[in-house]
Amino acid sequence: MIDPVSAIAIAGTAFNTIKKGIAIGKDVESMYGDIGRWMGAVSDIKQSEKNAKNPPLFKKLFAGSSIEEEAMNAFAAKKKAEEMEYELKQYIMFTHGTSAWDELIRMQGKIRKQRQEQIYAQQEAREKLFNIIIIVGAVALIGAMLGYGGYWIFQTSHLFAQWR
Repeated sequence: MIDPVSAIAIAGTAFNTIKKGIAIGKDVESMYGDIGRWMGAVSDIKQSEKNAKNPPLFKKLFAGSSIEEEAMNAFAAKKKAEEMEYELKQYIMFTHGTSAWDELIRMQGKIRKQRQEQIYAQQEAREKLFNIIIIVGAVALIGAMLGYGGYWIFQTSHLFAQWR
């Protein structure tokens, strides 16, 4: 997944290509590549908004100020994507009818489902693994510090006992 700012740039480029194609009379089927690229970027935007609403533990702890910025970028990108979707819907329904828009929506659902199953699931698994590694590392460090503290107390109390 890419950041929402890059995703909106990709979506904008694909959207402009789609609009030009519709303007010159191309049918939806011949623009599947551009539509797929646009839908993929919109899917990334929606996923980044979802991630911004519920950031991973590590990001919550160590990147506090950037979380708000990321959330604002995701929100702005989502609104821009919604505008594009509305405009694209108007273009397609006006030039190709409602059935073409329905076909596009079905295709969008299929693409989103594939992306969620593949890309987003892998990303979430990596984030969970990273969080587990950080937590285990922190627990091990705290355990080592407590162990060393106990050892030091034992040694110093043992030394004081010899001096008495």
